[in-house]
Formats: sequence, C-alpha cells, structure tokens
Amino acid sequence: MEIIMSILAGFLFTVGLYLILTKNLIRIIIGSSVLSHGAHLLLLTMAGLKTGAPPLLGLNADTYVDPLPQALILTAIVISFGVTSFILVLGYRTYKVTGAAETDQLRGTDTDE
Repeated sequence: MEIIMSILAGFLFTVGLYLILTKNLIRIIIGSSVLSHGAHLLLLTMAGLKTGAPPLLGLNADTYVDPLPQALILTAIVISFGVTSFILVLGYRTYKVTGAAETDQLRGTDTDE
C-alpha cells in the first residue's frame, strides 16, 4: 500500500509543479495547493500506514498507532489553507488592479518608468 501512496504523492508533486510553472495566476494557486497535498500524503506515507488501536490509557491492544504524524499533517493542512486563502486574495487583488491574469501581462514595460 505504501508503494501506491508514494506513486500518488509523486503524481501530485508532478501535477502541482506543472501547474506552478504555467503562466496563469489561478493555475499557479491551484498548483501550490496540489503540491501541499502531495507533501501531506508523502509525510503520512513515510510515517507508515499501520493499523492498530489509538494510544489511549486503559485500552489493551497489541499494536498502537503513532499520533504524531497525524498531528503534524493536521497542522500543515491548516497552514496551507491559510496560505492558499492569502494567495487567492492576492491574486484577486492583482487582477482587479491590473486587469491581467497572466504573468506575462504583469511585467512592466520601459514606458512605465
């Protein structure tokens, strides 16, 4: 199962990187979000996909699951949501001010000086 999840994380990295390298602002924003999801999936996969009981007192089980990777991923999801919302607002404001959604159109010309 770890192999399939690693391949899926690599696919998400590939798609995210491709979208980030395009010239459209919306695709860049979506690409950064997909790239962060790939990082979350890779972190969860590298922690090991184990089955077991939650680490609670009074629960007698043979194996327990480590909650630290899940807590780190939850924190990373919240941070990436905040960064994505900030980038969305920044892209919207850039579009409203300049009227351009392509990065080539955002470059200044020599007459702007």
